[in-house]
Amino acid sequence: MRRPFIVANWKMNKTVPEAMDFIYSFLPAVAEVKDADIVLAPPFTALFALAERLTGTNVGISAQNLFYEEKGAFTGEVSAPMLVDAGCDCVIIGHSERRQFFYETDEVVNRKTKTALKNGLSVIFCIGESLKEREAGMTFEVLKRQLANGLKEVDFQKLVVAYEPVWAIGTGRTATPEQAREAHQFIRSTLRELYQDGADSVRILYGGSVTPENIDSLMACADVDGALVGGAGLKADSFERIVKFKRGNTW
Repeated sequence: MRRPFIVANWKMNKTVPEAMDFIYSFLPAVAEVKDADIVLAPPFTALFALAERLTGTNVGISAQNLFYEEKGAFTGEVSAPMLVDAGCDCVIIGHSERRQFFYETDEVVNRKTKTALKNGLSVIFCIGESLKEREAGMTFEVLKRQLANGLKEVDFQKLVVAYEPVWAIGTGRTATPEQAREAHQFIRSTLRELYQDGADSVRILYGGSVTPENIDSLMACADVDGALVGGAGLKADSFERIVKFKRGNTW
């Protein structure tokens, strides 16, 4: 039985005071949740303050990105050792917005993943197809390429995979439970094909306009092990409801 993994990716939102206000409301509300891993991914500027406040709680902290070099003349970048120093134990890599707006290739994602793991950070490894690719019937081709190239020479058992269809990121459109289940089953079978042992233990998250209204149906899908939440993770009560999704039979 894979343990649920629920992440709130705040993207470029929240100052430190705003982040702390969220924490003061959210932590007491989820203090009794013991059967899921809960993670917040604030902007870089709030990592240290939140890491201090979250120490000893049931909520972890993740960065949203890193650079693949550990130090040097790379103005504006943040390294894996810096994230560890800030109290971070996890990082999101390959998010669709990084691929789309900052032109990150599978090779760049691969290098970042290796650097993160080398420095002891857990990785939330993101993959997903665009609307054009889905409509062209290329979903499985894209997912397999991103897995094969992005995880080349990587110990995939040390990460969580997040399926986030680009056409559903911040659009209000969500994959149906059937679409999510189909994609997650393909990802699982591809991991078995490419890497064999241990594929069944890897947690696969769904990301793409996850809300309190659709979390129960998404989590009821057998191969959906959690969620990578965007906008609905910015409000404490909304994210609380997602964390407290209704546990039921999977299908």
